[in-house]
Amino acid sequence: MRRLFPYVLAIFAVTTITVAASGAKITAEKVGSKINVTIDGKFFTSYIFSDDEKYPFFFPVNGPHSGGSVTSMRNAEYPHHSSLFFGCDLVNGGNYWQEGLERGRIISVNTQIEKQGGDTAVITDECMWSRPGAFSPVRDTRKYIITTPSPAIFQVDIEIRMEMLMDVHILKTNHSLFSARMAVDLSVKNGGTMMNAEGLRSESGTFGRNSAWIDYYGKRGDFYEGLAIIQHPSNPWYPSQWFTRDYGFMSPTPLYWPENDKETFLQKGTELVLRYRVLVHSGTTADADIAGQFEKYKAGK
Repeated sequence: MRRLFPYVLAIFAVTTITVAASGAKITAEKVGSKINVTIDGKFFTSYIFSDDEKYPFFFPVNGPHSGGSVTSMRNAEYPHHSSLFFGCDLVNGGNYWQEGLERGRIISVNTQIEKQGGDTAVITDECMWSRPGAFSPVRDTRKYIITTPSPAIFQVDIEIRMEMLMDVHILKTNHSLFSARMAVDLSVKNGGTMMNAEGLRSESGTFGRNSAWIDYYGKRGDFYEGLAIIQHPSNPWYPSQWFTRDYGFMSPTPLYWPENDKETFLQKGTELVLRYRVLVHSGTTADADIAGQFEKYKAGK
């Protein structure tokens, strides 16, 4: 059993990120149970937090060149993958990932637009992990900062603070934490490329590997487009091992790789602070300089 205690994790709460923007005008508007985000008048993404969803998520996530989504939503192969999302299975007997609202839900209770209309949009949310007949094991607060470092890159900085409301036991699971399901046309199965920070490619090279980031991209007509997930070095378990699939899935998933047992234990009062940077980009990994983008993120820029 792996044990993580509050005094160990407190060091992760002090990192500050300063984001640079290109001067594009970014707007955010709440419409029902969505927040729609535009960049220079063009639709970028929706943050969806409706009552009939398993958890809040972003969809579509439109590329800067094509204007089409680089992620997919409820692909027939695995319908519990909802684009760009955060959740976890096997938490105190609940399931906060797969289909079935009665098995557990992550419920948005306070979604706010903190800033919009300039070169940055900031969305915050408070979420309760809930299922019938059980006390809530986790409360999380989320902050999303959307900027455009260049016309070829749309950037989403993500901070998720998870507070354990009771002792939490999570069994070994690949269904855990931050994840992306790529659009079918960008998948390795359809000619796309998935590459990690060490230059290893595809599921065979990246699955189970510790790495700071993975970029997933493919060709659309005569250009390339993709999405990278970068882990912040302050994260617990950094750099996490990755659960990857050539059909278009990637997630830095530490809870699938317990070293000594099949369970992770988080004591009541523990706070996990998890930070990620998502880069939705034109071009290849080299064109978008994902390695350089990671160095900026690591340096707090």
